[in-house]
Amino acid sequence: MSLADLRRDYSLATLDVGQVAADPVEQFARWFGDAERAEIVEPNAMTLATATPDGVPSARIVLLKGADAAGFVFFTDYRSAKGRELERNPRAALVFLWKEVERQVRITGRVARTPAEESSLYYASRPLGSRLGAWASVQSAVLPDRAPLELAVREAEVRFGTSPPRPGHWGGFRLVPDAVEFWQGRPSRLHDRLRYCRSGSAWTIERLSP
Repeated sequence: MSLADLRRDYSLATLDVGQVAADPVEQFARWFGDAERAEIVEPNAMTLATATPDGVPSARIVLLKGADAAGFVFFTDYRSAKGRELERNPRAALVFLWKEVERQVRITGRVARTPAEESSLYYASRPLGSRLGAWASVQSAVLPDRAPLELAVREAEVRFGTSPPRPGHWGGFRLVPDAVEFWQGRPSRLHDRLRYCRSGSAWTIERLSP
């Protein structure tokens, strides 16, 4: 079968303005709960798209670690490619694809670092190996092979034992949304799309053509 012949129709659900919450974060929480009940593997996996100041884009999968009225939170090495891009161009986009329930969520907005206390609290909750790895890895740096990385992990184990502190180069970012789109697959590619746009402290909802 050729790529052009790969397709499926969507028919599990519908989406209308009368069905959704007035606030997009509340609506996101509803859909996230549906994704969990559908037993989707890692429903918090999302595409994070960033860009350099001159507009060169890049994207990768990261894990959502918090979502509330303040925004959507993820954590990373601030020295990584995404960390450097967000420091210079603090706007980003998030995309969730929950194909098992034929849904997609797109979020755009401004990004800022989370407070150090919040980053430290989450860091302390991570498995020990992940905490040591944050010291050992300079994320996105070129490696000749795995040997230097594995050596750096052993050195971190010797240095910190079972209580590594959060390194200053590692922490969270929070995306504060200015637009959130909910996409529900429908037959014949006539999908339902509802977009929330921030208007001051309120949100407006509009239907988009598929």
